[in-house]
Amino acid sequence: SAGNVRLPGIMMLGYVAAHSENLAMAVIVSKGVVQLAIALQEEQEDHIQAAAAWALGQAGRHTPEHAKAVAQANVLPTLLQCYLRAGSSEDLQIKAKKALKNILQKCVHLPALEPLLHDAPPNILKHVVAQFSKVLPHDAKARRLFVTSGGLKKVQEIKAEPGSALMEYINIINGCYPEEIVRYYSPGYSERLLERIDNHQPIMTN
Repeated sequence: SAGNVRLPGIMMLGYVAAHSENLAMAVIVSKGVVQLAIALQEEQEDHIQAAAAWALGQAGRHTPEHAKAVAQANVLPTLLQCYLRAGSSEDLQIKAKKALKNILQKCVHLPALEPLLHDAPPNILKHVVAQFSKVLPHDAKARRLFVTSGGLKKVQEIKAEPGSALMEYINIINGCYPEEIVRYYSPGYSERLLERIDNHQPIMTN
């Protein structure tokens, strides 16, 4: 069902999920999150999307397991879209932002976070980078994947204020890699290498 007919069901799932970890997991296991994700993507009305965003935030805010289950329903990019969309109502923007924050602060499932590295504005990006800084120091496989997927390169392109929390998270991530790897993925490095090639005098041997 669509439109306002969906609203009581959405609200009910949100209230149940908010109540406790176990009930939130029951909502997830019974495919409630999938239905909320569909509502978030398909509904045209902002107030219904806002309710779905709120309910998803309630389901994902308890533990990393809850956050992963919600993130795997591919709701993070949609929530971000709702938050950034120029035509979104203020209520939808507030609820989408809050839901993102709730889920992100628990989510350590890095594949779900990676797209947000490229699209999120600084106030959301801070929470995304924070999660990478928690996981990467302890997971060699994730560190390798973060390089091959372009994540490390993206982190080097972030302009963070010196002394800010975001800068601190970036430093923790960079500390997981050899210095020359970080340098290699820093903006302008390939140009500097080419410059060195241009300026290099060949060694002549007789």
